[in-house]
Amino acid sequence: MHPIVELAKKSIETFIRENRTINPPDNLPPEVHGKAGVFVSLKKHGELRGCIGTYSPCRESVAMETISNAISAATKDPRFPPVREDELHELSYSVDVLSSPEKIKHAGELDPKKYGIIVVSGFSKGLLLPDLEGVDTVEEQIRITKMKAGILPGEEVELYRFEVRRYR
Repeated sequence: MHPIVELAKKSIETFIRENRTINPPDNLPPEVHGKAGVFVSLKKHGELRGCIGTYSPCRESVAMETISNAISAATKDPRFPPVREDELHELSYSVDVLSSPEKIKHAGELDPKKYGIIVVSGFSKGLLLPDLEGVDTVEEQIRITKMKAGILPGEEVELYRFEVRRYR
């Protein structure tokens, strides 16, 4: 398990068991010292159990972003009840560290296996990570992301793409 994934796991376990937030350990690899958006995804028996993240950095480091988003994925994802202590041993974790989003002119610049997307229409905004099971076309990626944002199918949107480094 990559150290950033271990950090997410330990953050959740400590928060659920002891109701406290850990500090990042000193021995983390260099990639967690910079700033970036981070998504933490939890699965239970292969099914999504929680996913929360930030597309641009809100904390002082990737490590702090991971700790905060891991706890939120376990306790604040509105699609799921908070993770219980008796579930902890059944969870698997992944952490996506995002590149800065770049605005694109048209959907032809997307690839759902390589790029995540952000769609924006007025105050509505949606994000979808790349390389998700069942999302194989750009059209599908845009449709799902618009739906997540509450944007109607025919509405015009601004498109942004980003890449991720995915750790498991």
